[in-house]
Order: sequence, then C-alpha cells, then structure tokens
Amino acid sequence: MLLRLPTSVSEAQRCLAEGAVPIGGATLVWATWQRDGFPEQAMSLRELPEATVVERELLGGAVVLNELDDRMPQVLRRAAATVGTGAVRRTATVGGNIVGSTLRCLLPPALVLGARATVLETDRVRETDLAEVLAKRHLILSLRWRDPIVSGYRKLDAEAGGPPPLVVASAVHAGDDGGPRSLRVAVRDGYEVVSDGVTGEGGTRQVLDALRTTAVGTLHPTAWDAVSEQVTDVLARAANG
Repeated sequence: MLLRLPTSVSEAQRCLAEGAVPIGGATLVWATWQRDGFPEQAMSLRELPEATVVERELLGGAVVLNELDDRMPQVLRRAAATVGTGAVRRTATVGGNIVGSTLRCLLPPALVLGARATVLETDRVRETDLAEVLAKRHLILSLRWRDPIVSGYRKLDAEAGGPPPLVVASAVHAGDDGGPRSLRVAVRDGYEVVSDGVTGEGGTRQVLDALRTTAVGTLHPTAWDAVSEQVTDVLARAANG
C-alpha cells in the first residue's frame, strides 16, 4: 500500500481523484484491511496545514485527540479525553471519529457547539453542516464554531461489552445582537444521537420544560435525568459567569 501525504489542498484533491483512500489515524480501518486486503493507495492529511490547525473556534480534521487542549471548549476537550485508551487518543483523528466511528464520540459536542465543517472534495473545498457530513461521509478538513459561554459533557458508566455508554453534551450560547441566550443539548443513546435547542433564558425549570417539548425530551427516564442534571449545572455556571 502506498501512503500519500499531501502538503497542499490541490495535492490532496489530486490524491482523492486518483483513488487514494483517506485513513485518518487508521485506528478504525486497519483490522478490516488486514482481513480483507489493503487498498493500493491511502492518504493521510497529517501534513496538510488546513487539516492540522488547533486554534480557538477552529480545529483541523487530522488533529489527533490527545492534542485538544484548553483552547477548545470544555465539552469538546472532555469528550476527546474519554475516547478509548491513551494509545488510541494519540492516533485517532477528529475527522475520523466523527465520520468513520460508529460511536462518534465527538459528534454530540460538535452539535451543541453549532459546528460547521469545511470539507474536501476532488473539485472544491466548501463549508457544510454536520448532517450532510454524516450522510455523505465527507472528508473533513476542519471544524469551525463560535465559543459558548459555558459547556458541559458527561459520559455515564456502562458495562464492558454492553451497549455504548450514554453521553450528554450541552452548551449555553450568547444571543445574536444582544438577543436571548440559547441552550443546545445532544445525547448519544446507544448508537443514535439526538440533539435540539431552546432559549436559555428564564429559570432552570422553565428551560427544562421547554426542552421537554423537543426530541431530547422524548428520551427514556435515565437519559432525561442525566440531561436535567447537566442542564441545571451549565445554566448555573452561565448565570455565575
């Protein structure tokens, strides 16, 4: 297998056009290739500046998970820190986790941040939402968002070998042009992710009642209890911040 390491967007596009398979950190595909056979050529974006950037409100798709530092919102940083083992986090990439993984541990944080993705195609680079990224399995160059006032992340305990642990991510955002704050919540329940948002103004009970009318409010009692606890926490921190 030939591993190609493009250093420019145009070179990466040429690799895609010539059939190179994007591999991220290869943590998700290596075992399958060992079983079914390796492709003739693969491509990593680890030498591409646009895919390795780590800045406030901007994160490259080829950044490995253990490189997410305090420039990242708490919700994203904590999620990355809970993925797999230390060895996995030193190899697995942001883009690979969101697009290639069945668990998609970084997806709930990205959703509550309102992140949009810059994606690489053979003939163009463009920005799109995460729904399209997942549906079409786009190659992520980077994620961009607006930092929240506060955010939170919790992964519940789960039995080894059982269903994936329940994950709750949340963020409180400032309103546009002085408008009301908003609250976004995303929950991974099994392999499915449910997300929605409501106004973050008013008392905690008022916000939770509004959230109850969304898709998040239809979750089972264990999930709703975890949501309620975290929403209470982030609203309190936003009020004190």
